[in-house]
Amino acid sequence: MSLILKDVVKRVGAETHIHPVSLELVPEGFNILLGTTLSGKTTLMQLMAGLEHPTSGEVWFGGKNVTGVSVQKRNVSMVHQQFINYPNFSVYENIASPLRVTRMARGEVDDRVREIAGLLQLSPMLERRPNQLSGGQQQRTALARALVKDADLVLLDEPLANLDFKLREELRDELPKLFAGRNCTVVYATTEPSEALLLGGNTATLHEGRVTQFGATANLYRQPGDLLSAQVFSDPPINVATVRKRGARFQLSEHVSWPAPKQHKALSDGPYTIGMRPHLISPVRASKAAVEIEGDVLITELSGSESVIHFDLGQQTWISQSHGIHQYEVGERVAFYADLAQSMYFDREGKRL
Repeated sequence: MSLILKDVVKRVGAETHIHPVSLELVPEGFNILLGTTLSGKTTLMQLMAGLEHPTSGEVWFGGKNVTGVSVQKRNVSMVHQQFINYPNFSVYENIASPLRVTRMARGEVDDRVREIAGLLQLSPMLERRPNQLSGGQQQRTALARALVKDADLVLLDEPLANLDFKLREELRDELPKLFAGRNCTVVYATTEPSEALLLGGNTATLHEGRVTQFGATANLYRQPGDLLSAQVFSDPPINVATVRKRGARFQLSEHVSWPAPKQHKALSDGPYTIGMRPHLISPVRASKAAVEIEGDVLITELSGSESVIHFDLGQQTWISQSHGIHQYEVGERVAFYADLAQSMYFDREGKRL
């Protein structure tokens, strides 16, 4: 069943928390809300669930207008980043609680609880109370309670944020399998572009209460329609700079220029904005077409076999992300090689060219 938002707006007093949003979310695959903290993801989910009512606009689900229908009358499950469990119930009873409400047979309840508990590595803890669990175990309990119920709409608000790295990676792999074949619409909120890419499906990028773009996740990453969407869908942050087109070349500075890509040669001369993902900048020349730029190192972050280097480029902070260990001193002048021809080009309003 599809979930449709029709010009949904949410205002609180004089503040607009959600600007007009029109979306159609479908059961096939995940529907991801991607944005930074306070971008509007949780508010949008609350509007979808019926926990909040829109100031204007309509929410449709399964072909019915459910705008004024309370959450209690909807078949919805929601998991928050902050785990919420019944403190006086055992783990088993926490997971079983939504099934008990439906008066499901005891044997079926037991089968389903133990199946989901096994998947989330909770089997040894079924008789414990939440206060006897670690934070990660409590979040897994909350997640199990949402998954055990055959809800029509499942809302997952950064559900893996409080889990350790290993379990988070495992669950990212398992979640799509969990929902495969279930007749439900799944909405998943995250601040991490890499998580959106791993889960696939469709993604809506959010910025300050606005949906900037919506579409197939991989396509949206490769072809953002505007600068805001490109910035939301980049981690580390995308490098942004004003450049000037002069004839057949773009110019970043007095000493840095490159041939205009074929598709942009016809653009009129003048200022434009480029956006360049950090993995296209390296302290090692990867291709003959790479343009050399120099910057003063601000900080180097080493992670396994990857280096992330923040450097000052003409009073702007740029970021290089490359394979291998490249360690530099703060303030050291370093030559970087940027594949500027692969930059994204935007007009003055931030629209992709």
